[in-house]
Amino acid sequence: MPTTKILAFAGSARKDSFNKKLVKIAVEGAKAAGAEVTYLDFRDLPLPLYDGDLEESEGLPDNARKLKAMMKAHQGFLIACPEYNSSITPLLKNAIDWASRPALDESPLACFKDKIAILMSTSPGGLGGLRGLVHVRSILGNIGVLVLPDQKAIGNAHQAFDEHGNLKDKSEQESIQQLGNKLATITAKLNI
Repeated sequence: MPTTKILAFAGSARKDSFNKKLVKIAVEGAKAAGAEVTYLDFRDLPLPLYDGDLEESEGLPDNARKLKAMMKAHQGFLIACPEYNSSITPLLKNAIDWASRPALDESPLACFKDKIAILMSTSPGGLGGLRGLVHVRSILGNIGVLVLPDQKAIGNAHQAFDEHGNLKDKSEQESIQQLGNKLATITAKLNI
């Protein structure tokens, strides 16, 4: 049976992002389930703000092509979604927008078609970014991604993590690892 490939990323470029820490915990669960996981840090793949005129005059930026290639090479996405003003972050929305643009030789939304995702978030607020997950789920579902119903939002992020990037609450740590495990397991079953 082929190895399940998962792409993991957070919708934040901030060096000490709580959501980067969170998705790395989920990565542990996906690896434990036998998945091959690639971690993507958007700080390493900067994209200009989506602009149709720029796309028309210069084509897709190199980093947009790299992002699309990475997404197409993986069957599942582990996504940690910070919440900005009760919604999706501009960084994550911009990445989705660039990745949604078709190259000359592909169909629209090629890197989203038949993909499976699981969402999580953490925030210093009490709801843990839960309101933003609704928007991310809607966007991904509308462009062809099967977003699993399991999700987790961890509140009070500034107090939730230890100095090693793990969650202090062991049950929360395990629940985030379980999200990664679930995505790997379901993706493997659906991609037989």
